[in-house]
Amino acid sequence: MIVLGLTGSIGMGKTTTARMFAERGVPVWDADAAVHRLYGPGGAAVAPLRAAFPEVVRDGTVDRSALREVITADPTALKRVEAIVHPLVAADRAAFLAETDAPIVLLDVPLLFETGLAVDRSITVTAPPEVQRARVLERGTMTEAAFEAILAKQMPDAEKRARADYVIETTTLEAAAAQVDAILEELR
Repeated sequence: MIVLGLTGSIGMGKTTTARMFAERGVPVWDADAAVHRLYGPGGAAVAPLRAAFPEVVRDGTVDRSALREVITADPTALKRVEAIVHPLVAADRAAFLAETDAPIVLLDVPLLFETGLAVDRSITVTAPPEVQRARVLERGTMTEAAFEAILAKQMPDAEKRARADYVIETTTLEAAAAQVDAILEELR
């Protein structure tokens, strides 16, 4: 099994690119979706987060905005949250890998390089900064200041591109799809 790791900064087209791999028969594991499952009803992160931060669990789920407030207010909170959540995410990923016998799988991991996750090949999605900004702000869910704050915390796009085995330019859907096809052609 070839394990591909997909990463890219906010607004670069990671979700769309992951969907393209899925449409071509590649099983995809999504780190963000795993966290949502872990935070949801019956999720494995709910009880340990309630024990550590009782105010972040409401109606049996982790309230992400409450958790964000705790992390913002307490400089030690993020490390404690990560100590709880990261092993659960790793277990979810391991279960996904154990359950598939596909020749190629894709792990969609926003912090692929930051976490040092071992994969066989890494892929970074990229777009020009003005395209990235427009995509994020068009969603209507984030202010310009919030976008800038997230960007400041992420590894720069140039560094991600330099570290990746493959770079997919996502300016157009057609170009991104052609690059996905080229990668799969090479690996199959």
